[in-house]
Amino acid sequence: MSGPQMRIAGWAWSSQMGLWYAMGGNVPMDGSLMAKYGSNVYWYRQDDVSQMQADLVTCATEMSSSGGSECSGGATHVSIMWDGAPAFVTTVNNTLGRLGSEYTVEYVGSLGYSRGEDKCMGLPEWKHNPQAMRGALFAGVITDGDWNVCLKFQGDNGVINNRDETTYDPDAVNWVRAASYMDAAEKYITGYCEDRPVVKNGRRTGDAKHVCVNGVATWTPGDVMVAQKKGGLVSLASTKEYSSQMPNAIIGIKKFDTAHPELVVNFLRAALEGGDNIKFSPAALDFAAKVSADVYREETAAYWKKYYTVVRERDKKGIEVELGGSYANNLADNLRLFGLTPGSAKTAKLVYENFGSLLSQQYPKDFPMYTPVDQVINTRFIEELRDRVGVTTTADAPTFTSSTRIRDEVSRKAWQINFVSGSAQFTPDALAKLQQLLKDLVIAEALAVEVHGHTDSDGDDESNMLLSEQRAFAVKEWLEHEAPANFPNGRIRIRAFGETEPKASNTTSEGKAQNRRVEIVLGSTN
Repeated sequence: MSGPQMRIAGWAWSSQMGLWYAMGGNVPMDGSLMAKYGSNVYWYRQDDVSQMQADLVTCATEMSSSGGSECSGGATHVSIMWDGAPAFVTTVNNTLGRLGSEYTVEYVGSLGYSRGEDKCMGLPEWKHNPQAMRGALFAGVITDGDWNVCLKFQGDNGVINNRDETTYDPDAVNWVRAASYMDAAEKYITGYCEDRPVVKNGRRTGDAKHVCVNGVATWTPGDVMVAQKKGGLVSLASTKEYSSQMPNAIIGIKKFDTAHPELVVNFLRAALEGGDNIKFSPAALDFAAKVSADVYREETAAYWKKYYTVVRERDKKGIEVELGGSYANNLADNLRLFGLTPGSAKTAKLVYENFGSLLSQQYPKDFPMYTPVDQVINTRFIEELRDRVGVTTTADAPTFTSSTRIRDEVSRKAWQINFVSGSAQFTPDALAKLQQLLKDLVIAEALAVEVHGHTDSDGDDESNMLLSEQRAFAVKEWLEHEAPANFPNGRIRIRAFGETEPKASNTTSEGKAQNRRVEIVLGSTN
């Protein structure tokens, strides 16, 4: 095809199934949706994040040197995990910003979601007792989306993370830096070990310990490799539960997008129509799976079709594990993701800010600040597409039945959301905690929520039971008011415990403060 060309670097990732249906190969095939809309696109596989960043720099530098808006080398766009974008975008923009703000990058649309394949894999006993993860050694791509899955699971269950990859903390989860998601899987399979100095409360004890990888952050085909070649690990948490955490992100150079808006809109139109076909046509999925095998140059069409959905199978040690799981987006999914659907949260913004804050917390020296989300998200192209073609299909959204109890608990966390003494009215400082709670629950959108209300021992039993119920209900009402589309009927349930389950002694003011709390329980009803 002639004209300006979008050059996209991306991983082997099933969230791109709609794209493969729309293209038919790594360039648009005759008769494809991409050819129909005149979108000149070239896609190539790149598993190395640092090389993706380098490819964007190569293209932007060429444009800057020539004074034009096209490049013959490098990449105009990349396809990555959005929850890993704070690290990716901040790193690449530190270089591109020297060329001028017009050469920095932006998020223009989403081709799909990871819905299970990206996961935190660990020993079976950790799933039902996350505290037993303390002292584990995980392999993963640090600051990447799979690493984020593990850190969210840890954070939701109050398990700390050791930020120093050269030491071993027996009270925390420890990490080995992997070069790629496949390398992370290989480190577990091959039994990678290190001798590390032991630390306690951030200080070296003088002891050393020989530690081996017993947990992995990876995605398909890494999770399949772990199961088939060694086994012994299960999914502790994944994007099946954290269903809004990991949208696919098409991130491009602003200079290119500004100069070629029609190309970007038509690319999205073809890819998102492809997503609709994947949703409703088994034949479309068959075709896209074949293209996946061709463009990734890995495995077979049957493999990619099988692991597009979550499957349960026995690993090499006979343990039943969940593998795979992805989802292709349409236009309606994009509108909901960016908060352009009435009543929906600005999920893309919340995900970016949540994991951006986590990034700065874990690596304050490398990322004291991250690129603000308002400088990264550009919904212009999605809105133009909506106005041009209309919305004829619906977005994916989970449904819940309030009568069904949580059967498989994923996390339980106490939140110190402050109320005016003796009432269910929030204090002014409660808003920040509520906003963080909103982010956490939007990210874990597939999970049912129980809000447990607790009080201290002041007052009589009956009034405390009523007060704890009122406070839990106040949290429920606030969440449902802020984002009704993300908290449909039946998702949030309340339970009142009054003063019956203290966490600390009620004989001190500090203990009473700990007991006046709201606990959030997340889990599956399946």
